[in-house]
Amino acid sequence: MLKKREKEKLIAEINITPLTDVMLVLLVIFMVTTPFIIQGNIKINLPSAKAPSDEMLEDNIVAAVTQEGKIFLNGNEMSDDSMLLNELKALMLKTGNKRVIIEGDKNSLHGNIVKIMGIAKEAGADKLAISTIPDTAGAVKENK
Repeated sequence: MLKKREKEKLIAEINITPLTDVMLVLLVIFMVTTPFIIQGNIKINLPSAKAPSDEMLEDNIVAAVTQEGKIFLNGNEMSDDSMLLNELKALMLKTGNKRVIIEGDKNSLHGNIVKIMGIAKEAGADKLAISTIPDTAGAVKENK
């Protein structure tokens, strides 16, 4: 039988199993929601391509064109070309990033994409990238 003194002794250890469980659940939640945060809330149907897209960085400058021809810069709608030019210059000065990623809806007009490319070059962009989604078909169909 245990002595009276041993019975009264308190256990002062912290059980970290519940803490670990909560941290793992939070990690999974953040991993699942991150792609939605990166992609943004502008509804654009990106074209597919075999070449992988460049990695997304925190200070990316993303210009998007919708099917209707509306232009967005990092999620903010641009009313005209001069506003886009001024905002691009300001973002490049602020972030030091001179690479502009263009997200164009696959049904948008080619002229709108070319216009954004010209404005980005005029603003001082040294690299332009076109955002795509990976091609899941795997094989290119050839016309015979």
